[in-house]
Amino acid sequence: MVNLRDEITRNIGAIREKIASSAAKSGRKPEDIRLMGVSKFQPLEAIYAARDCGLSLFGENKVQEREEKIARWEGSRAECHMIGHLQKNKARKALEIFDCIESVDSLELALVIERVTRERFETAGRADGRYPVMIEVNVSGEETKHGISPEKSFALIDEIAVKCPHVEIKGLMTIGPLTDDEKNIGAAFELLRNLRDDARKRSGLALEHLSMGMSGDYALAITEGSTIVRIGAAIFGARSG
Repeated sequence: MVNLRDEITRNIGAIREKIASSAAKSGRKPEDIRLMGVSKFQPLEAIYAARDCGLSLFGENKVQEREEKIARWEGSRAECHMIGHLQKNKARKALEIFDCIESVDSLELALVIERVTRERFETAGRADGRYPVMIEVNVSGEETKHGISPEKSFALIDEIAVKCPHVEIKGLMTIGPLTDDEKNIGAAFELLRNLRDDARKRSGLALEHLSMGMSGDYALAITEGSTIVRIGAAIFGARSG
């Protein structure tokens, strides 16, 4: 019987090798690309195994699941990003338990994050605190996916920059198109990179991160400039939920 810890260790090692290879092909350094373990529906034992292999960043889709895991968490803390759709009424709790919200796709949500963040920092006696977010862009145009459309992304970034001084836009996030056509997948990732580059020029913001690429397409995402790849199944195996 395969030991869970050994399997996860091997999987992470193989992924890191593939990250390094993909980075080299595009003239990049592997250390410039962060590996996120998408731990939705994964037991804490699997997450601990990944953490013990040096994985320092995890991603969760649901506020409630993350809250339940924190209540039972043992050992050293790990950074965790919210990568699922966030409802406005759950934003306050999300800001308490996540280090970054990668799925901001509306001004309305950003304004809630701004208000809650301002209140938190004022309570703590700080006036200059900012909460990190990313803008989720639906580059594939698929109706089943969340995210703002590419043509509306510039306006959203500009509005958040003006109206939300306690919100820091760290970059853009997307989910690649549901297809096996590598040309289409690569074009979608290229679109996000171009949007980011154009937004940098327009806004003056650093926008250092491109969160794109999952278990089936992260190598392509890296060649198109991804700085965070979100890997679930290739690390942990098939989910139980």
